[in-house]
Amino acid sequence: MTKEANRAFSNVGCTNLSKTLVIVESPAKAKSIGKYLGRNYTVKASMGHVRDLPKSQFGVDVDQEFSPKYITIRGKGDIIKDLRLAVKKADKILLASDPDREGEAIAWHLAKLLEIDDKSACRIEFNEITKNAIQQAVKDPRPIDLDRVNAQQARRILDRLVGYNLSPLLWRKVKKGLSAGRVQSVAVRLICDREEEIQAFVPEEYWSLTGKFTKPGKNAFEAKLNKYKNKKIEIPNQGAMDKILAELKGISYVVSNVTKKEKLRNPAAPFTTSSLQQEASRKLNFTSRKTMVVAQQLYEGIELGKEGLWVWLHIFVQIQPGYLKQLWKK
Repeated sequence: MTKEANRAFSNVGCTNLSKTLVIVESPAKAKSIGKYLGRNYTVKASMGHVRDLPKSQFGVDVDQEFSPKYITIRGKGDIIKDLRLAVKKADKILLASDPDREGEAIAWHLAKLLEIDDKSACRIEFNEITKNAIQQAVKDPRPIDLDRVNAQQARRILDRLVGYNLSPLLWRKVKKGLSAGRVQSVAVRLICDREEEIQAFVPEEYWSLTGKFTKPGKNAFEAKLNKYKNKKIEIPNQGAMDKILAELKGISYVVSNVTKKEKLRNPAAPFTTSSLQQEASRKLNFTSRKTMVVAQQLYEGIELGKEGLWVWLHIFVQIQPGYLKQLWKK
C-alpha cells in the first residue's frame, strides 16, 4: 500500500469514528468522568441549571394551568454557545446530570435549548463516579423521565406561588429582605406548634432514689429503687422521699438474683444528607455549606485524583464497595 493510499485509509477511518458528547453539571465531574471514557467521548459541563423562572417577574401563568415561563439564566450565554457548538460536532449526545429530580430537570432544560429529542435515549445516570459505573451508564441510556421533570417543576412553581406572594407581607410586617416560601413556611409552623407545647407544659416535681452498696472484698455498685412495697415507686416530693429513707434506714439488703444478658449493638446507619451535616457540625464545627462542598469533592474524586469514594449524596452516603475491596487487598 502506498503512502497516499495509507493516508487516505487513515482519514476514512477517522471520519467514521462516532463522536459522543456527554454533558454533566460541574467541570470537576467532567474531568473525573473524562478519565474513564475513550477518545471518542467529549465531556462538557453545563455548570448546573441553564434555564429558570425570571427573578424580576412572577413567571407563572396561573390562568393557563400554572404554565411556567422559562428564560436563559444570566451569565450562561457563553456556556450554552459552547454546548451548541459541541452538539453540532457530535453524533450522539448523552445528558448525565445528577440522578435526582433536579438533575432530571437540568437534562430536560438542556434538551430544550440544544434541540435534543427528550423521548430519545439521551439520558444516563450513575450513583458513583467509578470506571465501572460510568462505562455501564453510557451503555444503557434512556429517555428523559418527564414524571421527575414535572415533579421538579411543581416544586419550583410552588416555591414561586408561595414565596412571591408571602415575602412582601414579611417585608411590610417584620423586616425588609426576609423571604418566605414552601420550606420556610412549614418550618415556621413547626416551630410555632412546638413553642405552644412548651408554653402549655405544666412542670411536675419528681424524685428518684439510688443507693450505693458495698461488701467486703467486692466492688461497690449502684442500684435504683424501682418498687416500694411491691408497687412501682413514685416519689412526688421531698416529704415522701424522707418517709421512704426513714423506713429503709438500718435494714439489711440481699442480692437475690443476677441476670446476665447479651446485647446486640448494630452499626450506625449510613449518613443521610441531614445526619451528615449534623455530625460534621457536632464533631468538626463545619457549616452545612462546607460539609456539602467537602462531600461533593469526595464524590467527584478531585481530592484524590482517583475514583470518587461516595455514592450520590441525595440517596445516601457510603464508601463505594469497589474501593473497599482495593483497600482490603492492600
